[in-house]
Amino acid sequence: MKYHELELSKNRKTKRVGRGISAGQGKTAGRGTKGQGARTGAKAKPGFAGGQNPLMQALPKLPGFTSHRAKAHNVYTGQLDALKAKVVDAQVLAEAGLIASAFDRVKLLNKGDVKTAVTVKLSGASQAAIAKLQEAGGSFEKVARQQRTKVEKKK
Repeated sequence: MKYHELELSKNRKTKRVGRGISAGQGKTAGRGTKGQGARTGAKAKPGFAGGQNPLMQALPKLPGFTSHRAKAHNVYTGQLDALKAKVVDAQVLAEAGLIASAFDRVKLLNKGDVKTAVTVKLSGASQAAIAKLQEAGGSFEKVARQQRTKVEKKK
């Protein structure tokens, strides 16, 4: 027998629940006894767990769920004078050993004084750090993080 040769009735008779004990789905009509599911009207929203923290909210709080976003390395305004460079970017900071790699995100924070006019090109800086730079005659330019070049794998 093939699928197209099946002879099926098109309409299946609907089950009339709650029509007495002899009908097979009488009394509670398959809803159990008492409780939220037995009542008429609105049902609980998807994911509702009876007041307990729902699974989709509880999962990120369980052990093993960590953010894979790379944290920004902090560089302080007091460290800029020691670099002896007119333009400071991630490459200069990496060569000086202040950050691990030139490809990391770097943020300039206010801690210490800036005495020389320096142009800073990093992915972020605090408002106070920018103000300190401008007082010393320098400037801040926000640039995107330097991307690594992709190397094609050999087959």
